Amino acid sequence: MVSPTLVRSLVAEFIGTALLVAVAVGAAVCGIDSVGAFGVALAFGLTLLALAYAIGPVSGCHINPAVTLGVLLSRGMTTTEAGLYWVAQFAGGIAGAAFLQLLTSDFGEVTDQTGVLGANDWGATISGGGAFVLEVLLTFVFVAVVLLVTGKAAAPGFAGLAIGLALAAVHLVGIPLTGTSVNPARSLGPALFAGGDPLAHVWLFLLAPLVGAVLAVVVVRLLAVPTLTGAPAELDETGVQLPEGERPAGAADELPRARSAAEATRRQPTTG
Repeated sequence: MVSPTLVRSLVAEFIGTALLVAVAVGAAVCGIDSVGAFGVALAFGLTLLALAYAIGPVSGCHINPAVTLGVLLSRGMTTTEAGLYWVAQFAGGIAGAAFLQLLTSDFGEVTDQTGVLGANDWGATISGGGAFVLEVLLTFVFVAVVLLVTGKAAAPGFAGLAIGLALAAVHLVGIPLTGTSVNPARSLGPALFAGGDPLAHVWLFLLAPLVGAVLAVVVVRLLAVPTLTGAPAELDETGVQLPEGERPAGAADELPRARSAAEATRRQPTTG
């Protein structure tokens, strides 16, 4: 049976992912001609920053299947919880893209300045192989930042800022090449409405970020510094606090400093 806490988390993940697509991808769809790649990258970073502090205490603000995979592999949530998070995130991505489709088709003179509803693609400036390597690398950087800054050894209070800036930075690199995915839910929604090549190529933007997340977990396990105040048994391999059910009896119930998640099993990393 799904607990009320998990239901709230899933609703938060759905809403957060929908808003990320509607607002951040919307910045490209409705304004890339005026704000350029820098403005779109900033829109992604600021949107995630705001959501991290707004819904982080509810769900951890993953709003990204790659981040959820990183948390799962770091033993921050169960497989069932991760699966439900993925469903909520993909549904949110589709809902956000549906709003953009409606915005550019039925609301006056609003035009789609990307021509593909902000969908990711490759071929114009980068090959398929290059796009795969790029998306793996950018997702690796992003998910590694998420896991490191939400661990117990991280500086208190700055996780959301670091994560938002990381997302903006990877978008500055990737927008001219693939449009930047690093988030399968962000990619699937627009591709479903764009059709054509973006839909045919969407598999790359579903798979590559997941590969990048796996690599991030491996590297973070090597880099993470254990907390000086908690018992080793309270931490997973990344230095992130374990779920309540896996902590030893009498262990401190303090949540990891600097992370935006605040409740039981799923709440280590914030992101997008």
